[in-house]
Amino acid sequence: MTEKRARQSLTGEVVSVKMEKTVVVKVVRKVKHPLYRKYIKIDKKYFAHTGAIEPKMGDTVKISSVRPISKNKHWQVSEIIREAKIIG
Repeated sequence: MTEKRARQSLTGEVVSVKMEKTVVVKVVRKVKHPLYRKYIKIDKKYFAHTGAIEPKMGDTVKISSVRPISKNKHWQVSEIIREAKIIG
């Protein structure tokens, strides 16, 4: 009866790195509209704790749920999936 539950994880893009140990990750989902049956994009921003991983602006990261770290932080960056391309 003491089996561990798999942590919820989301994938999104880093949109802000202005805080010290926190990044803002924008997660985009496609949801079917209940009346018109067309897919629409819905985005939501999450505050995520960085820890040892230091993502940059535009990186695609995977975040996983953790116990509440602060008032708004309930997620932690678990890995960087794709780094942002720097042009110029």
